[in-house]
Amino acid sequence: MSDQGSDIELRALLGMRGRAGGVFLAGLTATITLYMLPPFHDIPSAQAAPAFAVMLGAAFVLVLIPGDPLPWPATVFVLVSGLLAVVATRLNFYEDSQRQPWAVFAFSYVLGVLVLRGRIGAAWAGAAAVTATVVAADLVPGIEFGSLVVLLIALSTLPGATVCVLIMRPTQRSLRLLHEDAAMRAAAEATMDAEHAERVRQLGRLDEIARPILERIARGGELDARERVECRLLEAELRDGLRAPRLVTDQLNSAARGARSRGVEVLLLDDGGFASVPGTVRRQVVALAVRELDAANAGSVTVRVLPSGRRNIATVLASAPGVDRRTEIATSGQVLVST
Repeated sequence: MSDQGSDIELRALLGMRGRAGGVFLAGLTATITLYMLPPFHDIPSAQAAPAFAVMLGAAFVLVLIPGDPLPWPATVFVLVSGLLAVVATRLNFYEDSQRQPWAVFAFSYVLGVLVLRGRIGAAWAGAAAVTATVVAADLVPGIEFGSLVVLLIALSTLPGATVCVLIMRPTQRSLRLLHEDAAMRAAAEATMDAEHAERVRQLGRLDEIARPILERIARGGELDARERVECRLLEAELRDGLRAPRLVTDQLNSAARGARSRGVEVLLLDDGGFASVPGTVRRQVVALAVRELDAANAGSVTVRVLPSGRRNIATVLASAPGVDRRTEIATSGQVLVST
């Protein structure tokens, strides 16, 4: 689940995460402890201690396991733990023992929190199972029938928690829509900021490399052969910046300019693959491209960064009279040269 989704989980809205979650867990364990201590006076410790332990384990799972609704394995653990605790403290046949519903009271709080974790149906199924267990225990021959009033009081936490969750669900949906809208707005603003930054960078680069020749043209003077060649090289360099913005560097620009001045046709293309590889691979691609450009005296050199998801990240194709050389750079940095 994303961070945005986790921020609007009901357990987050109710303070069941982070430092507040620790306070909530402390309160829940304290409540369970208060209800689970009396059975130590009524039944042997060997029977009461495991019941106390599994009930505390259910509380820790409820608060600490992330994700709403609570994952099913954790939900099953909570239900089974509570039922075992109730059985362990309820089904006792020791002489002069008293069967008090303390574990049922403790389990009712566990079921209430289970409702808050998004498992309403499972919590009510657990309540039904507890009710059936207690009724069956009271019907055992030789043991007097217990009143269901105490059981209903013990489980009264569950309806209250259910109503609370049902009331808060529309609020959750509203918050989720607000989060999604805010995320879309943030993404749009980030895109606009990135586009603006790129425009500023391109304008700055244009001002740096093209202003002198543009001012020369604006003055109305006729350009000589050297200046016309300079214009052609500048136009190609500006085109490189548009076609391959993450590929061009000062070193690559210099090598491409030198190759073009020697009559080599240079084509640089960037299809976005650099976004998915480390910077070391990008530098390796640039270094190989510079080496091919420096070595070329005729023909053409094409450097292409491939789209993300390909086995290779880039290719460098050098074509010269009598020989063609293709260099492939894998996403791992491995280089394969074929002629």
